[in-house]
Amino acid sequence: MVRIIKAALVAVIGSHALFYAAQNIANLEAAHGSLVYVISGADNAAYPDTLFFKSANPVLAWIALTIVLIGEFATAFFGLKGGWHLFAARKADQLIFHAAKRAGAIAAGFALLTWFGLFMTVGGAFFQMWQTPVGDGSLKGAFMFAMASVVTVLFVYHTPDD
Repeated sequence: MVRIIKAALVAVIGSHALFYAAQNIANLEAAHGSLVYVISGADNAAYPDTLFFKSANPVLAWIALTIVLIGEFATAFFGLKGGWHLFAARKADQLIFHAAKRAGAIAAGFALLTWFGLFMTVGGAFFQMWQTPVGDGSLKGAFMFAMASVVTVLFVYHTPDD
């Protein structure tokens, strides 16, 4: 049963990322507008100044959105692939089952790069997106998914498989 739960949890990482990517595609203009808003530093009242840069350039926002989508789709791909590999190896010996965890670990890594690296580090720290309701909502969601991915991969890798 534990092996099936591990497979399902890794597949949830992939499904979660796929849902985010699909919603971003379905709301492409709104996603782009949100990034323009965050990157521009508009309405950043608490910390209005920066040592770095702000930009309302729509091309920069499209580049950022493309990178986010690549991260989301990569997380989705490896999470769903990893869930399948773990499910397929559920009756295999310990070495084979452990080897099947690789794609799930890659999915969690992409999740961390996307939601911790891009949203929390670049968006939250560099562009100070926590200062606005739009940015803060995205930042809180990113934190929840990044931490859920970490907890999942730790559970998958560091609890007994039987």
